[in-house]
Amino acid sequence: MRQLFIVALLGVATALPAQDDLLSLLGEEEEDLVIMTDASFKTTRVINSHSLENVAHGVLDFKIGHRFGFLNEGFNEFFGLDQATIRLGLDYGVTPQLMVGIGRSSYQKTVDGFVKYKLLRQCDQGCNMPITLAGVAAMSMNTQEEEDLPWYDPTVENYFSHRLAYSFQLIAGRKFSESFTLQLMPGLVHKNLVPDSTYAHDILNMGVAGRIKLTKRVAINAEYFYVPPDMLEDGYYNSFSIGFDIETGGHVFQLHATNSTGMFERAYITETVGQWSEGDIHFGFNISRVFTLHDPKAKARERIREQEQGEG
Repeated sequence: MRQLFIVALLGVATALPAQDDLLSLLGEEEEDLVIMTDASFKTTRVINSHSLENVAHGVLDFKIGHRFGFLNEGFNEFFGLDQATIRLGLDYGVTPQLMVGIGRSSYQKTVDGFVKYKLLRQCDQGCNMPITLAGVAAMSMNTQEEEDLPWYDPTVENYFSHRLAYSFQLIAGRKFSESFTLQLMPGLVHKNLVPDSTYAHDILNMGVAGRIKLTKRVAINAEYFYVPPDMLEDGYYNSFSIGFDIETGGHVFQLHATNSTGMFERAYITETVGQWSEGDIHFGFNISRVFTLHDPKAKARERIREQEQGEG
């Protein structure tokens, strides 16, 4: 009995240093673990513009964008509620870095598509990357009947290329804290067709956007796009939007006010007709609903489950 007791004491004494070594090893692994920054914004859009976020790999995001008419149109138009501009969109996460999307707007019956790629990603632990950097390339196509085109002239031949416009944008931003995110968005919009030679086909622009988190499920967002005055066509103004994000499970509701009617780059950056000072303000909302179509980690989890069952 005494020999058994001594053997037990020796076993405990030997196990304690081994346990300390194991804990030390685990601590080193935790220190080396890379933790990426997430939830800079509640969805992939600030309001009209892209945010720092992508949808996850294998996830489809169905988006509904809606803008009522201008509030200053008075009671006869029920302060804009009798009118509506809508965009329906589908965004998909091809990889953790790559997202693609397509949409259809009632604004000039436009179809738009984009590719968005994360070049850099901010991390909280395990690396020294202080910002997230993404690139977005987009294209839009006006699909109206020829006689309904804004530039229609029966004496001039209409080419298909006139309907196309392109946008290129960098998004550089940082989540400074759990409550505050800021991003800059330098970009260029190219129009294949402009009114005359006095206007530029390539329109430079600079956007800025931010988020302030109010509660776990509510945040306030704002965005502004500046275009040099000599590059905007007559009657168009800079876009400014502000609103709230409300998260409810798999949905994100965005309620906002904006002077922009269209919800794709050519429209809200270069064709905003509203002026906040004149009360040309749309009340609108975006709805985002995500669906997991492919789980890249499902097979790995299944293999682990099978191994555990085999060992059992």
